[in-house]
Amino acid sequence: MDRAPYEEALIEESERMDTIEDSAVSELDILHPGDAGFDEACTVWNAMVDHRPALVVRCREAADVVAALALARREGLEVGVRCGGHSVVGHSVPRDGLMIDLTPMGSVRVDPVRRRAWVQGGALLGALDAATQPHGLATTAGNVSHTGVGGLTLGGGMGWLARQLGLSCDNVVAYEVVTAAGDVVRAAADERPELFWALRGGGGNFGVVTEFELRLHDVGTRALSVELDFPVSDGVPAVVRWRDLSANAPRAATYTAGVHDGVVTLGFVWVGDPRAGRAHATELDSLGAPVARRIEELSYLDLQTRDDSARGHAVRRYWKGHYVRELSLGAIEGLLATEPGVRAGLQAYGGAIADVPGHEAAFSQRDARFEYVAATGWTDPDEDGARTSAARVSAARLEPFASGVYVNVLADDGAAGVRRAYPPEKLARLAEIKAVYDPDNVFHLNQNIPPTPAS
Repeated sequence: MDRAPYEEALIEESERMDTIEDSAVSELDILHPGDAGFDEACTVWNAMVDHRPALVVRCREAADVVAALALARREGLEVGVRCGGHSVVGHSVPRDGLMIDLTPMGSVRVDPVRRRAWVQGGALLGALDAATQPHGLATTAGNVSHTGVGGLTLGGGMGWLARQLGLSCDNVVAYEVVTAAGDVVRAAADERPELFWALRGGGGNFGVVTEFELRLHDVGTRALSVELDFPVSDGVPAVVRWRDLSANAPRAATYTAGVHDGVVTLGFVWVGDPRAGRAHATELDSLGAPVARRIEELSYLDLQTRDDSARGHAVRRYWKGHYVRELSLGAIEGLLATEPGVRAGLQAYGGAIADVPGHEAAFSQRDARFEYVAATGWTDPDEDGARTSAARVSAARLEPFASGVYVNVLADDGAAGVRRAYPPEKLARLAEIKAVYDPDNVFHLNQNIPPTPAS
């Protein structure tokens, strides 16, 4: 067989694609160091992160992402992807690399009749809530409005509605994805089902998601917050009772516990009719006599913004987390021994989260009863060592009782952390899917799952 014509055709096609790529690259909105807006684009939620990429490409559509990846390949640049910028280790900002900045892609389109939302890859949770709540609709969407929909959903997506509606990833109908090769593909239950499975909890390992199609639900617009404060010194009986009540709580109630500087705060968040929430709140009378009690009716939109950081991206941050299947007496004592300056919290799982069979998505740990996080924030760089150490010491007290970790709260844990987030069989399957869609591990600035090596 004469291969010359075939090889010539391949060369011509390659040259044609190079011309197309050059044309697309020339149209990109690129920021260089020193340009107006460059420093703002590189500023993320954790002020400890002070990385500077060589280029920031501000993407407005999937074609821009394709061109940005072509530019990174041509220049040999490491790729980072920014949405909300909430990675505590700053994965979205590659040192001397190319940042794909999705923040211009922040629109949300809602069909209230079909109960669907189409959310661009750079949208924040606040934009999603603002678009859906005028119709009394919502989907599970975290607890902080300036979190990115993309990062939250790709890691799983815990929020106040999860016990009623499942995790954020459980409510995705389809993903539009730009792969490492520059292909724009759709992943859904009936289209590229393996990629769909991996994107439901596998993080940003498999491509750049430029649009999420989300299932919406009629949840109304009202919520209730219940909080009771107890001294840590007398907290064990109250936490034991709170734990026991949480086991049989209605799905509208997400039980929460927090410890900070000598006070343990116990209660729940209720999404739905506040009257029903107030009726359930009487169950907490059995915890004992609190030193303070707060019962607040609020809108769902206010609930979704009340934990926003007033100082935005100016705070230095660190955290460590675990999943806990059972909150034993030892775990409770460890929680109450949280170091000064650290905020430790528990958020209840169960309900609709546990309804989904574990094999249906990459997300793991559906049998967890609580998610634990020890977090700290400060502004003085001289405190970096002491603050991070305090969070680690606090989290270490819960580690003997842990069953794993939520991939979205992993910090500087590396490969060991990823192995805690997924069981071996899921991690192996994720690595195989990674080898199909990103064999060269272009998307490695994340909680990384390396591709299965080629045989």
